[in-house]
Order: sequence, then structure tokens, then C-alpha cells
Amino acid sequence: MRLGVLTGGGDCPGLNAAIRAVVRKAEVTYDDRIVGFRDGWRGVIEDDYVDLDVERCRGLLPKGGTMLGTSRTNPFKVDDGVAKVFATIERHGLDAIVAIGGEGTLSASRSLAELGIPVVGIPKTIDNDVNGTDFTIGFNTAVQVATEAIDRLHTTAESHNRVMVCEVMGRHVGWIALNAGLAAGAAVVLLPEDPFDIAVVCDHLQRRHAKGRYASIVVVAEGAKPKEGTLELPPPEIDQYDHERLGGIGSVVAQEIEKLTRLEARVTILGHVLRGGTPSAFDRMLATRFGIAAVEAAHDRAFGMMVGLQGGSVERVPLADAVGELKLVPEALMSGVSRLFLD
Repeated sequence: MRLGVLTGGGDCPGLNAAIRAVVRKAEVTYDDRIVGFRDGWRGVIEDDYVDLDVERCRGLLPKGGTMLGTSRTNPFKVDDGVAKVFATIERHGLDAIVAIGGEGTLSASRSLAELGIPVVGIPKTIDNDVNGTDFTIGFNTAVQVATEAIDRLHTTAESHNRVMVCEVMGRHVGWIALNAGLAAGAAVVLLPEDPFDIAVVCDHLQRRHAKGRYASIVVVAEGAKPKEGTLELPPPEIDQYDHERLGGIGSVVAQEIEKLTRLEARVTILGHVLRGGTPSAFDRMLATRFGIAAVEAAHDRAFGMMVGLQGGSVERVPLADAVGELKLVPEALMSGVSRLFLD
């Protein structure tokens, strides 16, 4: 077979490990030839590619980012984009394309598969918001980085009797905030799925400090929002794709905490730090398993499918099921686990 591989959407740790696994499995097991497209679907549209083999992929396993580059290009939003995808596939004689991406990239892959493009998906995103898989590539590393940062904030909070507000990524879902908050012993975690009342947050912090606890950590996802009528936020900036440019809710929360509690508050915004650097051991293993499974799916002609981790096993999931809606933090987890330990 001749296979194409691409990485689309935002970068995250583990992408290079997935590329390496696709290439090694395809070449060593099946003697396939692999074409890597640069910058996601843009590379397919413009036929911007590089030939890949095992030798070229040596040393990739521990490296962050993606050797192929990435972009958020959607073929359906580019003039003649879909036709150019078909033309590139025909020009290279490709039998399948392995698309490594998050909700946006996999949604485009689903639509292309419905038109007859032979696509197999691999889920990656630090947000962990893709259905059909317990974990996505990059999520574990992001949680680990956030947890280590919050651990460091604990010591400075204790030294100065402060409230430390840590803002992490999470536009629509709070998986990073919740997991890092639980792992690092935060006092409060604010999630996009659960609008907050700043007065309740401040009352909770005051009661903590009144007991003699002299350090509190508040973890807030960038997409967290207050309950209607409780706190007015400045209007967000809008980017060229008509998406809200998030970031800054942590500063607003810190200001309100100081105003309402008279406790000293400081904010740390981790932002893109969570996306960069060396992938964790778990993400390296997950990316490797996904890459192997994706090549096997391609050889089985299981197109329009995504590989996902379910209860320890890698399974095939229809792309339509994976991207139909975001995987939110369930109420049962928020109420049954987080609220018990976040105090």
C-alpha cells in the first residue's frame, strides 16, 4: 500500500511518536510506502509532502511537536479544496490517509470519508474532548505539566499566605483543570461545564483561611464562565475564524478574590506551555499503539474509522460517533469525585 499521514489542528506532545509508529508499522510489517503531508490538510491540498521511512523517523519518539508541521486548514473552506485532495491522492496513488488530529481535523476527515476519501483517524488533543476514546494523545502530558506547575505554586502560596489562581487550557471542556486540580490538591476548580458563582468561591476561600489554612490554589479552565448575573466579563476578542480568543479569566477571578475576600491573590496562566515539550511515557505508548492500530485499520480497509482507547484496549470507532459532540466532564465525576476532594 501507499499511505499518507498528516497532523492537523493544535500541536501537542506525542504527535511525533504517532508518526513514527505509523511509519514503522507500515514499512516493517507490510513493506508500505509512506508520504507525510506538511501542515495538515493544507499539505494534501497543495501537494506539499515528504517521503517518510524508518530511517528518517529515528529519534522522534521523545520529541515534542510534529516533524510534519500542523495547521487548522479545512479542505471544505478552501476553494476547490476537496477536489485538490482527490487529485493529490490520485497523483500519489494513495490507498489511505492516516489523519492525526482533534475535533476539527477529525470532523473534516469524517466529511471527506463520506465522499469516498480513504481516511483513518487518530485522536490527539490536550483537551481530551474527543468521544470514543478514554484518552487522546497529549492529554496525559498536559495534565502532568499542569500538576507540576501547581505543585510549585503551593510553596509560594504557603510562604506568602496567598491565593494562587492557575489558568489552564480548556475552551469547552475542563478535563485538564479537573485532573490537574485533583492531582495537585487544589482548593477550587472552575470548569466550562459548571458555571461558577464568584461569591460562593470567595466564601469557600475565606472559610479555609479562617481555619488557619494559609494557602489556597484555584485552578480555572480558560473557558470557565460565571453564572449569569454573578460576574460581568469583558467581551472576548474574535479571531479570523470567528472564534472567541479565550484567555484571561484567571486574572478576572484573582481580582475578584482580592476585592471580595481581602486575601492576596496572584495569577499564573500556563497557556501553551501545556502543549510543548517532551511527551510523557503514557503519551508515547498511547501514540505508538494508535499508530500501529491505524495502519492495521487501513489494511483492513476500515475507512471512516478512528482508533480509540477503551478500557485498556484499542478499538475502532466510527468517525461520526467520535466527533458528533464534544466529550464533556460528566456531572457524576464533578459531584461524586471532585467536590469531595476539592476543599
